[in-house]
Amino acid sequence: MPSVLTGVAELPVVARYAVVGAVAAGIVGGLVGLVVGLFSYVPTAWFAVLEVGVPSALLGALAGALVGVLSLALHRRTARG
Repeated sequence: MPSVLTGVAELPVVARYAVVGAVAAGIVGGLVGLVVGLFSYVPTAWFAVLEVGVPSALLGALAGALVGVLSLALHRRTARG
């Protein structure tokens, strides 16, 4: 049974960087949302996790895809000569 890491490793370069960026930024954003939610109003802290975590995951995916495109372009440029 393949693990998650081997599944991510089999993705194309740009998608791999996008997934890693989305997961990393989503975790950080979710934790920040949890802290903000707990300090502002405890009963709705779960919503703050989504309210901050989802946009940060989307931005992380976008940033990761950009890094993947740059990495792929740099690799192709150095492989040519």
